Amino acid sequence: MARLPRLNLPGVPQHLIQRGNNGQVSFFSDKDYAVYLDKLKLYSKKYSVAVHSYVLMTNHVHLLVTPETEQGVSQMMQSLGRCYVRYINQTYERTGTLWEGRYKSTLVDSDNYFLALSRYIELNPVRAEMVAHPAEYPWSSYQCNALGKPIELITPHILYQGLAKTEKTRKKRYAALFDKTIPDYTLEEIRDSINRAWVLGDERFKKKIEKQTGRRVSPLARGGDRRSEDYRAKN
Repeated sequence: MARLPRLNLPGVPQHLIQRGNNGQVSFFSDKDYAVYLDKLKLYSKKYSVAVHSYVLMTNHVHLLVTPETEQGVSQMMQSLGRCYVRYINQTYERTGTLWEGRYKSTLVDSDNYFLALSRYIELNPVRAEMVAHPAEYPWSSYQCNALGKPIELITPHILYQGLAKTEKTRKKRYAALFDKTIPDYTLEEIRDSINRAWVLGDERFKKKIEKQTGRRVSPLARGGDRRSEDYRAKN
């Protein structure tokens, strides 16, 4: 089944994933992570894309961003991809591609999913059993969002800022969110949305995006689907 075209709307957050080709490693040393983040900062500023959360895993990357323009995210990812692949190939005397095709993206309903998605991203190393707590992993935005490490790359989202009036209390409350487990159904929603290019949001948000784009943004209900209105009405 062909993948749906990406949806890009200025001012609407996006969840992005880029994976290493065939699941191969994309970062080989601490310097590689640092170079990637430096270039991400460069191109996010150049193309007016606010980066709110991120995690760099050994073979893939998660980003939570908000573009100011319709083409900002695509321009940022294309420039970042070319620059980083060139760096890796020159550094390790290799040739060919590094990433697995094009990056994946989905629009995000800020009001209902933004903070959950930020936690999902920063908890990746914990789910992968690389660390016991996100604070132990150096290559994620948790270092800034929860621990207060200065990271110029990060632009706080309005919902993050709304957690408290002071920075100290804000970071403390954000860290406290990690004491709660993300429900399995939310994990499934997040994974389905990014893997299938569906919008991550409630029905109100999805209808709003459909009206703006003229495109279906969620799968059609199937017969017997427990989420379908017809099924719920009959059972």
